[in-house]
Amino acid sequence: MQITCGGRTRKFSGREGRRMAAETRRECVEVTIRAFRPGDAAAVTMILRQAPEAANWPEQAYREALDWPGVLALVSEDDGQVTGFILGRQVGDESEILNLAVTAVGRRRGQGAALLKAALDKFRSRGVNRVFLEVRESNQTGIAFYEEHDFSKTRRRARYYRDPDEAAMVMERKLP
Repeated sequence: MQITCGGRTRKFSGREGRRMAAETRRECVEVTIRAFRPGDAAAVTMILRQAPEAANWPEQAYREALDWPGVLALVSEDDGQVTGFILGRQVGDESEILNLAVTAVGRRRGQGAALLKAALDKFRSRGVNRVFLEVRESNQTGIAFYEEHDFSKTRRRARYYRDPDEAAMVMERKLP
């Protein structure tokens, strides 16, 4: 059982949505974490317009990503509206978080943390022992978020991002 914000929730199986309270700095909110469906791609691209620090892929790329081997794609919902998403992929016993973003209203309310926790739990259940990701070097909020969730900086990749050109901080976390 997971305990968040004082309430218990069932372990995420990936088959259906679950309600979970997300502990926040502002307040405690309830979000549903469920599998990303092709119809969620439009909502995800709208979220990305509010998150310039996230990797901004075209809508079709999210639909296509659902067919990749080892993909893990989840969304958060609040009152039936998609409010965030996480996309990752697994190769062997390692996984990479490709993108994570939450609506402006959902930030600092625990939705990103709930998505990350659900993804890490799912990767762990698949036998993953190391998760890595890249974050824009200027995205200090994102770096701090991942550090709060036990990710460590491992190296810097010069000119990793385009428009604007920027280095990436590579971060990783070992899963028990």
